[in-house]
Formats: sequence, structure tokens, C-alpha cells
Amino acid sequence: MEFKGEAQSIPIEEVEPASEIVKRFSTGAMSFGSISQEAHESLAIAMNKLGGRSNTGEGGEDEQRFKDNRRSAIKQIASGRFGVTASYLVNADELQIKMAQGAKPGEGGHLPGKKVDERIASVRHSVPGVGLISPPPHHDIYSIEDLAQLISDLKSVNPKARLSVKLVSEVGVGTVAAGVAKAYADLIVVSGASGGTGAAPLSSIRHAGVPWELGLSEAQQILVKNGLRGRVRLQVDGKMLTGRDVVIAAMLGAEEFGFSTAPLITLGCVMMRKCHLNTCPVGIATQDPILREKFTGKPEHIVRYLFAVAEHARQLLAELGLKSIDQAVGRADLLQKRKYESGTKAEKLDISSLLIQAKGDHVRWAGEPNLSPEPLFDTELISHCRESIDQGTPTEIRLPIKNVHRSVGAGLSGEVARKHGSAGLPDDTIRCSFDGSAGQSFGSFLSKGMTFVLEGEANDGVGKGICGGRIAVHPPKQSLLAPQESVIIVNTALYVATAGEAFFNGQAGERFAVRNSGAFTVVEGVGDHACEYMTGGAAVILGETGRNFGAGMSGGIAYVYDPEGTFRSGRCNLEMAQLGAVDQTEDVQLLHSLISRHVEWTGSPVARRILDAWIEELAHFVKVMPDDFRRVLESGEAQHPMEAVR
Repeated sequence: MEFKGEAQSIPIEEVEPASEIVKRFSTGAMSFGSISQEAHESLAIAMNKLGGRSNTGEGGEDEQRFKDNRRSAIKQIASGRFGVTASYLVNADELQIKMAQGAKPGEGGHLPGKKVDERIASVRHSVPGVGLISPPPHHDIYSIEDLAQLISDLKSVNPKARLSVKLVSEVGVGTVAAGVAKAYADLIVVSGASGGTGAAPLSSIRHAGVPWELGLSEAQQILVKNGLRGRVRLQVDGKMLTGRDVVIAAMLGAEEFGFSTAPLITLGCVMMRKCHLNTCPVGIATQDPILREKFTGKPEHIVRYLFAVAEHARQLLAELGLKSIDQAVGRADLLQKRKYESGTKAEKLDISSLLIQAKGDHVRWAGEPNLSPEPLFDTELISHCRESIDQGTPTEIRLPIKNVHRSVGAGLSGEVARKHGSAGLPDDTIRCSFDGSAGQSFGSFLSKGMTFVLEGEANDGVGKGICGGRIAVHPPKQSLLAPQESVIIVNTALYVATAGEAFFNGQAGERFAVRNSGAFTVVEGVGDHACEYMTGGAAVILGETGRNFGAGMSGGIAYVYDPEGTFRSGRCNLEMAQLGAVDQTEDVQLLHSLISRHVEWTGSPVARRILDAWIEELAHFVKVMPDDFRRVLESGEAQHPMEAVR
């Protein structure tokens, strides 16, 4: 496509300055671990100089960078949630939920163990040398309502940050974008198929995804027609290179623009397409210390490049008679199809639907945050615990809770993290006891020093992202149900927990402790897919499990009570893990310690019975040990989880 030629040009001096245009630019998601520390920090420094935003990608961010010019303003929350803690979330200007990636839609990711050095393992809350797998989906998002819940969780932790959702350019993205706007996101990113990670499979690069122009135009038209465009900003990425790309994207509906491939090239990338092999010859996509010395890029290179892009965009805007990017947003009427020779395939291509100028009350963001009308339960909690947050004074409260109360604890955790960082508070400084049925995401992102005790039951997402706190859930004292036979928490509990402990006197639903990377937990039965993609911590299951236990598990340890032998008969996925007896000293100590704490916090009759006949019952436990984790333990490169309990 090209610009129409009948527009009346204006002097370039009347167009908004390049220094304002570059504030709309951001770098795409390039995770710490996938690219080297030097490259990652160069991107952040450059964007901070410009007033734009750099994106952490999925790898988390070193806390030492939170307070200086190496800070990435956009903190990404992808399916693996590596490094996502309350402290990480509150140190952001924007939180981005990555639903998928334009270069490989519908696929997860894999950081090979040889790229996971000590620093990356620390930031990602994993073990050096152990491979890290990002699941294809978010395991707490299976509907637009689930996405709305995660948006609520993140806005509760950090209400000062805007919330963006990254979607892939594809047929139907407009409908999804409408749902995202209704779920109270502040910004929608449409990601095109070009550009993207050099580690994407060749089949995906060649055959998956579509250009950003198609998805962006569809999203703009549907949002405008449904009266939703004024609630959200639109951003686009997918190999944006020039000012022409920026102006065309604006005319198709975008207000902000993401750059990934081009900034890396300015840092020295030669596009070898072997980012996953740790052999990048220019020191960008490698953790090899010798190769990293070859890195010659500087933040100034990115600054000069993006200013050149902005100046090019200014020239085009002046030729079109537009004074700013905002005036260009939604002006698809200024675009037309290029003229091609008669009879060629390009000449027969019909892109008229792409160039429809959507008309409505708002064709761009109206300037107001997209806030949910729901009141936050945590406002009351924060008020009760203000003295504990500020001065470390112990606080103990008891409150009723209902299933309409969502993300309880997330806002309080955010306040603790904002004041004290990942160190949190001394153990049990804040103890909150609740009676009733908790709603979704109870105790999510719970910080160190916080204890939540629930007498009742809870919905999905209990302890999601817990990062040092403690959760205990047990039935009401007057309940006549046998706890070990009843579901007390539902699906996706402890998803991506990084630290802390959780005890559940009853059964859990499906996807229990998926991607657990550091929490210690005891539960009395689980549904399908428990401990998937687990990378750390320990899980004790004192009852039956569903199918596919431990799929993709590369770290941590699970202990399953199996007196009937049903677990051994095929419930565990053994592609990456092996079953064994609990016969090593560290395993016995850890198992006994966790079951004892389970009794202490929940009064579990099943746990007490096991402890009373410990020698006999110990033989009924099966240890699930990932192959990768066993390798690094035997080589002395990692410590047994028992060391963390000590």
C-alpha cells in the first residue's frame, strides 16, 4: 500500500517534534536469558534516554536494575511467568500479559539448560543448568473471563501501572481485542508474524502468523464499531523498521509502536538465526562469557536509529498535512493500494477491507484509564495493616470473606513489596484469618511476612504467584465432610509460585502447582496435570492424583502418598522425570518436616495418622524426580530443596 497523493503538505516545523514521537516507541519482548545481560541492559538504557519503554520479556529482571537507568518500564507476564513476583510487578510502569508471539503463535518457548547460568537462574527463580520450558498457553487462562481475572490480579498488585495484553495478528483478533477491552486492559498489542525471536522454529517463521497490517486493521475496525476504541490504546509490532511503517501503522489504528529486530541490528546482530544454540558470534544471544566479550553495541546506537525513524515519520506527516501521530490514527482513507502491472497476482489482490476507515465516537484512546467498577477488598486489608507495612509491627485480623471477593491479598502484597522489596517482612508479621468461601486468586502474589489462613474453601487460583508468604486452608470446624475426600480449593492453585509455603486440608482441582519454582506445599489429593513444568520447590500429595502428573517437570521434587499403587500404575508423565523410593536422608527430612507443618497449620487427620506410623507409612511414598534436576544434584551444581527449609 501507499499514501494518497492529493493531501496538502505543511511545513515540517509544524509537526510534533521527534522527541515526542519516540515516546510512543518501545522495544519488543526480548527476555533476560535469551539475550545477554549487556544487550538487555543496552535496550533498557536507550529507551529510558528516549522516554520510551523497554520490555523485560519473559525472563524477569534483576532487582539491582529496578532503581537505575537499566530499569525496563514494561514488565512482561508470559505463560512461564519466570521471575514474576510482587516486587517485580510493583517496579513497572506497564504490565504486559503476553498471550502469544507473532513469530510463533500458539507455541511456548524453551531456554536450554546450557544458557541458564547462576544469574539467570537467580532472576528466574530456578536452578543453574536446568532447562526452562514456557507452556504454550497460560494455564490460568482458558477464557476471556480468566484473562479478566489475571488483569484484576495484576492491577490489584500495582494499580499505578497500565495493563497491556499482547495478541497475535490473525483472523478473529478483532473479536478477541474487544473482549480484552471489556476485561479492563489499558492497551492492546497486535503482533505481526515478521521479526520475532531468532529461535523460532523455521516452520513457524515460514508458515505461521500473518502480517501486522491485517490484524491491526481488524482490531481497529471492530473496537470502533463496538464503541470500545476510546477505552484502550492500540500498539503494533512485527518488524517495524522505518518512519513509513510508523505512519502506515498509525493510519490503520495504532498509537504506539514496538521495535525488536532493528534495535538488535543496531547493536550488532547479524541474524545468524541460532539464538537457541548459545553460539551467537556477536555476543547478543548468548550467555557464553567468551562470546559476550565480542558485544560492541551501545545504547547510543539505538537512540540515533529511533530518532532517525521519528524524523522520517515527521517528514511523511508533513507531506500528508498532519501535525501529529494522533491526527494520523485511524486515517485509513489516506492509504491506497499500489498500482501493479496488469495480469500480475499483486494486481488482482483486493485489500479494500483493509483500508476501511472505521467511524465512531472514538477512533483512538479517549484519555481515561480503563478501570473496573469493582471495589477492592484489599483496601480494607491495607488500612488494617498500614502500621505493619510502614513499621513492621505485627498485626492479626479476622474477617469474613465471600466468593465475590477476588484477588484478596494481591493489593496488600503489592504495598509490602513497594516498601520492602523481595525481602518482605519478618515471618508472620501480618496474619489475616478469613471465614467463608473465597473468590478467585485468593492469596495471589503473597509476599514474605504475610500469612493467610482460610477456614472454608476457595475458588481457582489460590496462591497464584505466591512469593514468600504462607497460606493455609482447612474446612470449618463444624463440617461433617471428610477433608481428604472433599475438594477445598479448585483449579490452578500455586501457579508459578516462587517462594513460600501452602497447606491444604482437602483436595485440589486440576493443574495444581503448575510451574511451581520455589514454594513448598502439602495437599490431600489433586486432579489432572499437577506439577506440570515445575522447576523448583517441593510438593507433597497425601492422596490420589489425576493423569499426566509432572509433564514437562524439570526441577523441584514431588512426593506422592500411594499405598494402593495407583500412582505407580501410570498416573505420572515420565518423559522428563523418574519415580523412586523416599530413601535418602534429605528426602526423608523434607517430607517429615512438611507433613508436620501441615498438621500444625491445618490439623489434618490424614497427616497426623501418617506421622503416628511414620516408619511404616514412609514406604508408601513415591518420589518424582526430574532428570535434569537429578543431574545437577549429582554433579554438585545445585542444592536439595531441604536446604531451603533449613
